[in-house]
Amino acid sequence: MAEELIGGKSLYTDEFHEAQKKLRARSEEAARAADNARFEGEELSVLLVDDQDLVRNGFRLILSSYEFIKVVGEAENGLVAYDQARALHPDVVLMDIRMPLENGIDATRKIVADPDLADTRVLVLTTFDIDEYVYDALQAGASGFMLKDSDPDDIAHAIRAVAAGEALIQPSITRRLIEAFVETRSTELAADETFAVLTDREREILSYIARGMSNEDIAGELDISPATVKTHVARIMAKLDAHDRAQLVVLAYENGLVQPGQH
Repeated sequence: MAEELIGGKSLYTDEFHEAQKKLRARSEEAARAADNARFEGEELSVLLVDDQDLVRNGFRLILSSYEFIKVVGEAENGLVAYDQARALHPDVVLMDIRMPLENGIDATRKIVADPDLADTRVLVLTTFDIDEYVYDALQAGASGFMLKDSDPDDIAHAIRAVAAGEALIQPSITRRLIEAFVETRSTELAADETFAVLTDREREILSYIARGMSNEDIAGELDISPATVKTHVARIMAKLDAHDRAQLVVLAYENGLVQPGQH
């Protein structure tokens, strides 16, 4: 019908359709190139930890399709995960939580506490977006969490983000998670003592981080540059001995700098 309206079937020869096919192929190739360009950068080594072989195999296949990710090892429980991390020194450990022999929380705590693994980050994989074990993993030092059924691109972005020590992929979700469980636990509201090393501006910026705001959001709120915010965040991490923003969020809530439900 469209051909009749535009000028008749005589205009749509085999040559026309062949040219159209080539144009479509070039468009698809350009789209793939643009998509791959989003992931250009230094190769990141990843250790997969899950007690199910099928899950590990699935993630290996998915992650191996990204040129900047190299899966360097696998582990079926926390004990093996820690040994593998010590042997391989991966940039990122994708860590399941519920596993036999040793769970992902205990393994995360050991990895984060090991000075020889100071450059290794832990990204927790979970089946549930609101799970007390996920909060425990963040408290143990994990850099963030992702749902196992997340879009592959989102997981790839998460790996890159936590490897760089950047903000969590979905800080607002993490904030709701932390609020849900801080409300159910007794906490000592000792912000004055814990954060005494911070300046007033650093405390203010930390409170914004705990609310899930990005550097750009904070810069807009305070009318300063994102670069200035980044400098403040680096100083806050150094003073509080936190290696990423996830730990800052946990510290802010546990020590009463930000209250559950506060916006």
